[in-house]
Amino acid sequence: MNLSNQQVPSLDDSGPTATGLAVPGSRFSRHRQSIPRHSSTNSTRLQVIDDEQRFTDKVSGYMKDRWELADAGFDYNVVAVFGSQSTGKSTLLNRLFGTRFDVMDDSQRQQTTRGIWADRGTDGMRVLIMDVEGTDGRERGENQDFERKSALFSLAVSEVLLVNMWEHTVGLYNGANMGLLKTVMEVNLQLFGSNRESKTLLYFVVRDHVSQTPLENLARTLKQDMERIWDSLSKPSELQDARLADYFDLKFTSLPHKTLQPEHFEKCALQLRAQFTDRQSANYVFKTEYKRRVPADGFPHYAEAIWEKVVSNKDLDLPTQQELLAQYRCDEIAATALIPFRECLEAMRPRVEDGNIVDDLGKRVLAERASALDTFDVQAVRYHSEVYAKKRAAFVQTLDGELYSLFLNQVKNASSKAAATFANDCQRELEDSIDDNEADFSTVVGDVRRRVTRWFKSIADSLTVDGASWTFNTETRYLETQLDAATEKLRIAEMERAIDQIRRTAKTIMSDVVAEKLNNPTEGDMWAGVMRDGFEVANGKAEQALEHRMDSTGLVLDAGNAEQQKQRAQLMKKLHKGIWEDMVGLLREEVGDQMVLLKLRNVLEDRFRYDENGLPRVWKPSDDIDAQFAMARGVAQALLPKYSKMDPSSLSKSPRMSGWGSLQFFPPGFEIDSTLTLISPARQRELAKRFGREADALYLEAKRAMVTTQNHVPIWVMVLLVLLGWNEAMTILFNPLYLILTALVGGAAVVIHNLGLWGPVLRSANGLASMANDHVHELLVEAVNRTEPPGRQNKTSPTASSSSAGESSSAGDVPKTLKRRKSSRLVAGNRSSSRVSVNEGIEMEPLGDTGSVGGGGLSASPMSVDSGESGDRF
Repeated sequence: MNLSNQQVPSLDDSGPTATGLAVPGSRFSRHRQSIPRHSSTNSTRLQVIDDEQRFTDKVSGYMKDRWELADAGFDYNVVAVFGSQSTGKSTLLNRLFGTRFDVMDDSQRQQTTRGIWADRGTDGMRVLIMDVEGTDGRERGENQDFERKSALFSLAVSEVLLVNMWEHTVGLYNGANMGLLKTVMEVNLQLFGSNRESKTLLYFVVRDHVSQTPLENLARTLKQDMERIWDSLSKPSELQDARLADYFDLKFTSLPHKTLQPEHFEKCALQLRAQFTDRQSANYVFKTEYKRRVPADGFPHYAEAIWEKVVSNKDLDLPTQQELLAQYRCDEIAATALIPFRECLEAMRPRVEDGNIVDDLGKRVLAERASALDTFDVQAVRYHSEVYAKKRAAFVQTLDGELYSLFLNQVKNASSKAAATFANDCQRELEDSIDDNEADFSTVVGDVRRRVTRWFKSIADSLTVDGASWTFNTETRYLETQLDAATEKLRIAEMERAIDQIRRTAKTIMSDVVAEKLNNPTEGDMWAGVMRDGFEVANGKAEQALEHRMDSTGLVLDAGNAEQQKQRAQLMKKLHKGIWEDMVGLLREEVGDQMVLLKLRNVLEDRFRYDENGLPRVWKPSDDIDAQFAMARGVAQALLPKYSKMDPSSLSKSPRMSGWGSLQFFPPGFEIDSTLTLISPARQRELAKRFGREADALYLEAKRAMVTTQNHVPIWVMVLLVLLGWNEAMTILFNPLYLILTALVGGAAVVIHNLGLWGPVLRSANGLASMANDHVHELLVEAVNRTEPPGRQNKTSPTASSSSAGESSSAGDVPKTLKRRKSSRLVAGNRSSSRVSVNEGIEMEPLGDTGSVGGGGLSASPMSVDSGESGDRF
């Protein structure tokens, strides 16, 4: 195959192809003869880490004296090489950077580089190059510890890591060192993954590229392998979403065969060198994002610290081939044994997750666990003993981990069911014992608690695994806490129920007393009777009932204990408050608006309508009704302030009510003064007004009754009316027309009177009369206008002439006169009132001569109708 005219392609991880270019004018831009060759004795090389993993202390001196990089600051770069042994790594570095690393003798296939060597690039390149011992060497055999550590060190300190590989190893896993890369990248992510300040360029150099496979295809294969390795890494929890591109850039190139195509190899090597030397090149590899930001004078300490961290990391202590086989087989056996075990768990998991209690769960699952362990032991015991022991422990831990999640759900379900059963059973048994007031609360609750606790413990014991690191002590304590809380709730509910029962009994006692005392306010001291016979008696009986209930049912266990005594006192205060509030509620019902008005009216009627003996009064003209009414109303009105506010002063005098009104009797925060007012001042004034109106109505009723008894029509008047109206009555009775007309009118009057329609009837009659009046008025106006003689407007009297001097000369024009009359008629026909609006004067004259008639002259003076003056005049 002739490859002499080919150029070396270079691909980065973004996809486009780039070709390395030679630097014009450089002595490396010609042929192989122009590349300097050096002997292995050159003093600029330094073995940084020897084959015994010791870090040298000469790096600082070399950085200052030999490499002259100590004062470079951040203006320097670090390149390392990674690859299998005897693949030409040192040769590649010497060609690219002009270094003097030892290369393998072509006549012998043996290890050349041991440990890690460093040197500086020539031609003023501020590049520190590290030649790393090759991997998979026969000298170290199965001991790959140094290979991993040296590769990890190179990956950590270098900006560009050259991955040197043969073309025929592309696509291989071990041949291309992908396994080692995976281990190194995984540990690098764990140790240095939190630092994303800089990335690393992985530059894959495919050696001896002589096949027809394009570089693009080789690059695609390598990139897919790297992506697959990255996805399979065990990443820290905070870096689960990290991508390969966040830490590494990938770049790919290839070189022809060094032996078969020596000149083309040297030419491509020079072109590849340009990517490390020509800052103006688009393929320049030393980009800013790869900088480690470590000053040159601090690099020795930085590199030594990295190496110490790498050496102390245990994740790089990977096993031998025998151990690897044992690990692989044990993992395989464990995976096989887990299948039936997990199937058993998955069959019961939905029921447990739904909150159910699966019977015999522990027995069935533990049997599957023992079977899985037996399967693992029989097959895995034949392999490496240490690996077997570790893998068995891990397998047991896996089994117990899956068991624990299922068992924990079962225990939580049992805990919830136990708490619910405890509450329900206690509630039911306490309700069943309501009729028996001697039921012991503590005994009932204690029996139920022991029963549910015993059941829960049996469930938890059935799920216990010998040797497991977990127990159900936390869940047991949580159940105890739940039961304590439920017991306290039941105790509070039972106490509330007991207090409610006692309050109902006390309220019944007080209701009769309150009603009786408030309905008879004038008999003795009303409030003293309410407090003494109502509240005091009911409160005393309630205290006795509560004391008996607490002692007999165990609501408060130990009366001698200070805490329990305090609880008993709090219950008693709560009972006092409840009974007082019940009495206040009864009193407020009794002094409602209608009730208090009824009471005041009853007192007024008792005093006004009845005498001292309780007999109804029949008022006579000689009785002083005003004085009697004033006295009765005064007595009734005086009761309103008495009803408005309670007077509990009598309670403080009673020996049975010790501590009345203080914190010893009522709970803290209870203000008794706010409950004493039953009727506010505003309501008192309103009720006084309403009562005054009702009292006045009663007074007027009595007055009317007295007038009715006094006003009787005398008999002689009735006889006189019969005698004088006899003829008219006979006329109506014996004349059918009058009789029917009288009957109709009388019937209509009766109906109108019974229906209360006299008002509408009168309004209708007035309306009809007004309409008739308007109509007659209009007829009269029209008649007057029609009787006016022709040419009337041409005759003007001196008075009329003088008064109309300012008018138009066409005042006698007949069409205009007719127009004015028409206007007058239209106005008169459309008005809605009895007024007439006329725009001209109307002058009435006698029909005959203007001479005397019957010995005297009759003349009609003009009559004017002016709508702007006071009404219509004719």
